[in-house]
Amino acid sequence: MAENTTEVLVGGAVLAAAFAFAVYGAQVAGLGNTGSETYPLTASFRSLEGVNVGTDVRLAGVKIGTVTDVDLNPDTYRADTVVTLRSATQVPDDSAIVISSEGLLGGNFVEIVPGGSPFYFAPGDEITDTQGAVSLISLLLKFVSGGDSP
Repeated sequence: MAENTTEVLVGGAVLAAAFAFAVYGAQVAGLGNTGSETYPLTASFRSLEGVNVGTDVRLAGVKIGTVTDVDLNPDTYRADTVVTLRSATQVPDDSAIVISSEGLLGGNFVEIVPGGSPFYFAPGDEITDTQGAVSLISLLLKFVSGGDSP
């Protein structure tokens, strides 16, 4: 009978750990968010290299949202992007949005550089001050060739 009790306790502990891992995974992936807790903003980038749907949007290094849509504009040949931010984070309407790198070997993320305006973006507004991704290979080629390459 003691073996049965041990098996039940170990099984319960395994199930509790699996449940805790599932809840943590859902929170990290943002599966618990509903549409009323977020709002979308749009931006148009010259280069969106290294950024896809699901990429983090950060402000001061803190994740405040994700990239939810990326599409090529056939008229301007720019990457039209939709970012979805938490409603608790209000962004001044003179803020910039840039593609930043986590380091030489890290990936890219979208960073919002806040402005100083007392007014905030409304859901669906467009952030016009954008800066696309900087290609490290292009920078290295300019450095190696002395800056003569176009």
